[in-house]
Amino acid sequence: MDNLTGPQAEALIAKLLAQPETSRFEAKRVSGKMVGKALETLCAFANTSGGNLALGFEDLAKAKGADRLYGLAENPEAVDELRRKALTHLLPAVDGLRWVRVACQLRDGTDGHVLLLIVPQSPKVHSILDDGTWTRLDASNREMSASEITELSYRRGVISAESEPVAVPFELLETDTWQRFATNRGFLTGDLPDRLFRIGLAKRVGGELQPVRAAVLLFAYEPGGLLAAQQTRADVRVFHYRGNRIEPGAVPNLLKAPKTISGPLPVQIAQASAYVLDELAAGLTLAASGFKTVHRYPERVIKEAITNALIHRDYRLNRDVQIGIFDNRIEVLSPGLFPGTITPANVSRAGSFARNPLIARNLREFPEPPNVDAGEGVRMMFAEMRAANLYPPLYGENRDTAQPSVTVTLRNEERPPIWEQVSDWIDRNGALANSDLCQIAGLDTLKASKMLKRWVEQGVLLRDDAGGKRHTVYKKPNPDSDLGADASLSLPLDNGQEKQENSL
Repeated sequence: MDNLTGPQAEALIAKLLAQPETSRFEAKRVSGKMVGKALETLCAFANTSGGNLALGFEDLAKAKGADRLYGLAENPEAVDELRRKALTHLLPAVDGLRWVRVACQLRDGTDGHVLLLIVPQSPKVHSILDDGTWTRLDASNREMSASEITELSYRRGVISAESEPVAVPFELLETDTWQRFATNRGFLTGDLPDRLFRIGLAKRVGGELQPVRAAVLLFAYEPGGLLAAQQTRADVRVFHYRGNRIEPGAVPNLLKAPKTISGPLPVQIAQASAYVLDELAAGLTLAASGFKTVHRYPERVIKEAITNALIHRDYRLNRDVQIGIFDNRIEVLSPGLFPGTITPANVSRAGSFARNPLIARNLREFPEPPNVDAGEGVRMMFAEMRAANLYPPLYGENRDTAQPSVTVTLRNEERPPIWEQVSDWIDRNGALANSDLCQIAGLDTLKASKMLKRWVEQGVLLRDDAGGKRHTVYKKPNPDSDLGADASLSLPLDNGQEKQENSL
């Protein structure tokens, strides 16, 4: 358990006292009854977005300011019981819990401590022994239904549609793609069902073997058609638009008819990458300004974006991977949200989390694998775009649609030299005002305003007028605020050693 004392403890106590209960913060007095409710909150935080549980505080509705500080001495046995049950009653255990004792002066003037429990968002789905599975609402917890638990398990990547058996005849998988794979793996004996069973690509159902969905996706000539009976899709659709946006109307602003790419996954990846690169090489599109647009994305970045979309998509969903080519960008849409604890903000450094490990593991066994499964692909994309003097890839989650998805946007616009300084300033200080840009770049207000407007049009910044037009600020679309709870609070490590800061 960490300990916090001195001025830093006083500053943290002040912030905790001012913090209302939210989806990521809760405060409680310690009591025997507290243990069960605190476990629910701990479970709910881990299953949702992480959060902080402060113990030793009266409810904000019952007391104000320092009168809320009852401390841990009110019932230290309950605190010990909570720590014990946090290890034994949460299934599976929540990794990365952090317990911090914070010194303070209690409501009666004596010295004491409160406890801050920092709960990370978990890549798993957690339940309480004999007490259900919980999720967090705006300021309370709710027990999840069976269907919600299943949905969360799919979304977190705990279970995957790739491993589900499907009623597809094995002979439809005995394709030249399978032959290439089998030869490279050295499968010289046994029939197809047996060999697939040995590598986890077939399961027994009612005493008979059936291929799993991953096998159909990897080897069948038309996986999308075979899986249509499961109400899912498995193709790639490419749309090449004229201009920088999709124009509403009866006639879409497409340069040509959409292209559908089907086949086994390694074939889809190769053909989709080749088609997009051919479109970019041959299709110098006439922009609205009358100038021709030359696409100059790094080839490796395009291939990696397409490969990731097909390998890591959610194959439960009835939606194809979609690639949109515009004059100023490429958008690659992959059905399903990010798995585990990956977010648009941390994807550049979080490494790989394989939603579909069967697909990822077996794709690398082809003679010329589309992926090496080393977890470095996204980092490579950011590095390559920076080396080409382009804006970094922009990731976003589309949650408010019938079929949720992740989109990565690659922009075909040169990044001005000042952008790196601006990006770093926002990462360190938060929202950027016009006056901040003037100081950073040595610009007057008008030039700074034009630059900010351009960045908003490009989608690399978002305008925030919540404080009124005179207090307009600009933020990144995916601020780096995914570290655990309310960004308004910050916590140094134990004994006041400022080795790092953890966002609360």
